[in-house]
Amino acid sequence: MADAPLLGGSTSQAKKVKLQDAAFGARFSEPLVHQSVRAEQAARRRGTAATKTRAMVSGGGAKPWRQKGTGRARAGSSRSPIWTGGGVAFGPHPRSYTFKVNRKEQRAALRSGLSLHAQRGSLAILDASAFTAPKTRQALDLLEGWGAATRKPPATLVVLSPDDANAALSFRNLKRVAVLTPENVGVTDLLGAARLLISEGALEALSARTGKPREEAKT
Repeated sequence: MADAPLLGGSTSQAKKVKLQDAAFGARFSEPLVHQSVRAEQAARRRGTAATKTRAMVSGGGAKPWRQKGTGRARAGSSRSPIWTGGGVAFGPHPRSYTFKVNRKEQRAALRSGLSLHAQRGSLAILDASAFTAPKTRQALDLLEGWGAATRKPPATLVVLSPDDANAALSFRNLKRVAVLTPENVGVTDLLGAARLLISEGALEALSARTGKPREEAKT
């Protein structure tokens, strides 16, 4: 069973939190992770690009010149796609780019992302009760004391429950730090973060999103 350090309290540096093997001890599945990341990024696309066809462009009702006798190629409209100012052939139109990923595949990809952080040692648990009031300085000191200090802080994902309001207000203004609730964490967010910090309140909710262990599912 993997564990993660507990950060935030006065004596938390020596404490370890046991992690569920079902959520943080899974094998990394690259195909499922790739499919889930593609689905999440596709869902974020607005899909509002639009072009006008020759039927939508104004003008071009009259034939530019007579059919024969001019020595030029025959033309029926000045709004043909091959003319400057004409319509666009096969251009983009508003559409949805989303595609479905099965629930079991989504859960497996989420387990892969969480397990990857657990295996790399880039996962820590936050004692959000230490934030009695919003204080950005306290959040910055906590992150700087976690791991080796570098000139450029690593991208950090902080997962907090709705009850951790003071901690959320403390972390949200820091550079290269993203604050999300357990319900909004995606596989793309996990892979894009170099470090993952989860509050004790959000740990259970995030673990529940990965599904039940296989042994419990059979009973």
